[in-house]
This record gives sequence, C-alpha cells and structure tokens, in this order.
Amino acid sequence: MNVLLPATLDEALQALADRPDARPIAGGTDLMVALNRGDERPDAIVDLTRIAELGEWSRNGRELVGAGVTYSRILAESSHDDALSQAARAVGSPQIRNRGTLGGNIGTASPAGDLLPVLAARDAEIELVSASGRRWLPWHAFFTGPKTTAIEPAELIAGATWRAPTGPSVFSKVGPRNAMVISICSICVQLDEEAEAVRVAMGSVGPVVLRAPDAETFAAGAIAEAGGWGDPSRPVDDAALARFGASAGDAVRPIDDVRGTASYRRHAVGVLASRALARALAQRAR
Repeated sequence: MNVLLPATLDEALQALADRPDARPIAGGTDLMVALNRGDERPDAIVDLTRIAELGEWSRNGRELVGAGVTYSRILAESSHDDALSQAARAVGSPQIRNRGTLGGNIGTASPAGDLLPVLAARDAEIELVSASGRRWLPWHAFFTGPKTTAIEPAELIAGATWRAPTGPSVFSKVGPRNAMVISICSICVQLDEEAEAVRVAMGSVGPVVLRAPDAETFAAGAIAEAGGWGDPSRPVDDAALARFGASAGDAVRPIDDVRGTASYRRHAVGVLASRALARALAQRAR
C-alpha cells in the first residue's frame, strides 16, 4: 500500500485526481478498523493530517468547521452547554476524541454518527472540494443512505457550515453504558430564537439522520402558547413536552438489531426528545 503525504490541500486534491482509488485518512478511527479487519485494502491512502486548511474554524455569522477539526478541539473551543460540544463528548474515549475528526464522522455517514444529528438540526451544508472546484450540499442531500453519501470520486470533505444558532441546544443519546458506546438512539434539539422555531434531529432510528417536522411545528407552537418567544421565563407544561416526545417518536424508522429493537428505539427517542426540549427551555430561561 502506498501512503501519500500531501502538505497542502491542492497537493491532496491532485493526489486524489491522479489516484482515484486512493482513500483519504485523517484520524483513522473508522478506516483503520476496516483495514485491520481486511474489509478494505486500497492501493493507496492519502494522509490529510498535514493540511492546515482542513483545521480552520470560523464564526462570522455562519459557522464553518473544517473537516480536520477533532472532537477534542470541539470540546475545548465550544460551550459545554452547546449540542456540538455535548455530541463530541459522547464520542469514544479521550484517545479517539484526540484523533477522530468532524470530516471522518461525516464521511463515514453512519446513522449512529454522534455529530450528525447536530448538523441536521442546524441545517448544515457539507463543503466538498476537488481539483475542479468546490460545491456545497445540504446535509439531507449529502447523506444518501446507511454509510453512503453523494461524494464524488476525487472529492474531499472540506468541512461543514451552518448559520450560527441563536438559541440553546441539547444533544443526548442512549446506549448500554455511559462511555465508548455506539448509540441505540440519539437526538439533538435546537431552539432558534430568530426564526421562532424548534428543530429536532434523530440518529440511529433510520437509514440516515432524520428530522421530525411535525414535532418541530408543535414545539414552536407550544412555546408561543406558553407566553410567546419574547418571554423565556414562561414554561411549557408537562403535557406539551410529552406530546412533543410522542410526535418525535412517530417520525422515526427504526430497525431491530444487536443494539436494540425498533420498539425500544421508538420509545427511547420519545423520552429523549421530551427531556431534551425541557433542558433547552431551562437553558433559555436562565
């Protein structure tokens, strides 16, 4: 196997153009597992760890997080009350968080990817770059199925971008233990003060990350009825929280697998949704 070591993004893109069979690698927390098992054996890999551009992170109205940004860096540079930080904290062990990257989570495209519900709840766009130019795809157009994406040969994931959130957010997941676990189900609830909207995204409950539009509409209306978006001190009652959770549960398309049954996932995501909205509203009141 050949290992290519580009120092710049242009060199990496040229390497992929010359060797379309090559696999890019950054943290390697997923790819190396496949290589060691013998599931994959590419003729070449392109090491992206030397490329500074992939580690850029800007916040100018729109947030742009480079594909090379690690989970540990997300934890260090974002608020602990923010869903992106909460999702990064839920990934693996400290060693994995030090190596694994946003781009790897996006590129693996597992429905259980911890950062993906946060991207979906923020209506993120995925930035793709190749020797011929750049393009941006909405998250729902990029993720086409379980571990499949719309990325073209010789393209790299450069990062993800979204409008900076104007309200609190919460991420949580369920697994058989607290650490180093693939989620049975996960959820991100994002409040948008500017749009007076609620966005809900769920992982591990369908072939791709799913949104719950009916639950979103109901939650935004419940907040308005409780006292309006202008008064965060007015709580949403428990009955509305329960109905929101039930609506989120209705939006899932789970399967039975070794981690959990479809019925359990549907029940658990409803509980997570109710609790996540309650936590987000409590943050908003503070």
